[in-house]
Amino acid sequence: MKLLIKNGRVLNPAENLDKVMDLYIEDGKIVEKGEKLNLSADRMIDAEGCYVMPGLIDLHVHFRDPGQTYKEDIETGSRAAAKGGFTTVCCMPNTNPVVDSAETVKYIIEKAKQVGLTNVLPVGAVTKRMAGMEITDIKELKEAGICAISEDGKSVMNSGVYRKAMKEAARLNVPVMAHCEDINLVEGGVINLGDKSEELGVKGISNAVEDIIALRDILLAKETGATLHLCHCSTKDSVEMVRQAKAEGVPVTAEVCPHHFSLCTDDISCNDGNFKMNPPLRSREDMEALIQGLSEDVMDVISTDHAPHSAEEKAKDLEHAPFGIVGLETSVALTLTNLVKKGYITPLQMAAKMSYNPAKVLGSDRGTLNQGAVADVTIIHPDKEYVIDAEAFVSKGKNTPFDGYPVCGAVEYTILGGKVVYERERIKE
Repeated sequence: MKLLIKNGRVLNPAENLDKVMDLYIEDGKIVEKGEKLNLSADRMIDAEGCYVMPGLIDLHVHFRDPGQTYKEDIETGSRAAAKGGFTTVCCMPNTNPVVDSAETVKYIIEKAKQVGLTNVLPVGAVTKRMAGMEITDIKELKEAGICAISEDGKSVMNSGVYRKAMKEAARLNVPVMAHCEDINLVEGGVINLGDKSEELGVKGISNAVEDIIALRDILLAKETGATLHLCHCSTKDSVEMVRQAKAEGVPVTAEVCPHHFSLCTDDISCNDGNFKMNPPLRSREDMEALIQGLSEDVMDVISTDHAPHSAEEKAKDLEHAPFGIVGLETSVALTLTNLVKKGYITPLQMAAKMSYNPAKVLGSDRGTLNQGAVADVTIIHPDKEYVIDAEAFVSKGKNTPFDGYPVCGAVEYTILGGKVVYERERIKE
């Protein structure tokens, strides 16, 4: 298959390239880039006015498979990823059973290959059954195909156990993805602690819940040499801790989710379970610090924390609904609308934070449009305006506070290994 993408604004952070040009793909690889390429192809895509980026990579999704497939499964999650422009996603291990065995890792990989719409990389659990007591056989999990370890959904509260796991992860060169939450400080909180929690009469979650564990994990990374990636950072102090850690040479990276840079507690309009996520929407001051951190490249990655739930579960109030928001089908638009269009980050930074940097966290050679690279490509129209419609999501999860939210920016094509898997509102079967 020969594919020629014409007239697009090619954004390739690996080469610091931002230029209108053509991209030629053959046999699943990028063969040539240049202006006005005159080459024969089986198909030509006119990308005039569009961004042509390396295929997007989401380090943080929940596909609920195995065990909770009424919320999402690998097929529906892969469809949502393709529609959202993602060619690689990393699935967190809090499934049932937990991803703590080679058997479960292989199940996820094989099922994703059968679907064939996105690269699905399992993340292994840090501890067996995610019980926080005994570390998993990280070597066995790595050989089975995990891309990282995490206890996402909670923290390993026993620092000695966690240090042991980080030492082993460092020895095996496996990234550690940290959900930073001191469970002993949550105390039944459901949204950010502050005026809004008082107004709605619900318990709040303080910034210290995140900040204490973020600092602990950074210090353990400094001691053990483990490659640490902080998931879904939500506080201003998390940004400053990452800034300082990087200045000291600690091997740490950090992600911010679109909901945390797009909304704050002021935007919680009512006692609605769709505003409940973990970590919660924070203060405006926190949100502005996250945006500044992204702008200054302190925060490396934009990830979704795609966490689907059933409509019945999220129809409950803040106290009784589960934590979580879907994000695969809104991430591009929210990033363009609330960061790029407002001048906080450039299009090239967007490509870095949504593809190149996530690939570097994983130690992957994807995330580039370099000659010879695997042809994972996302084509985005940055100016297309529309209103988010949760009912149009292909994910099983419709749980989002962004339903009815006006945005600009739409994925036009998702290309996986040289094959078009999504094209203008249509997923290729």
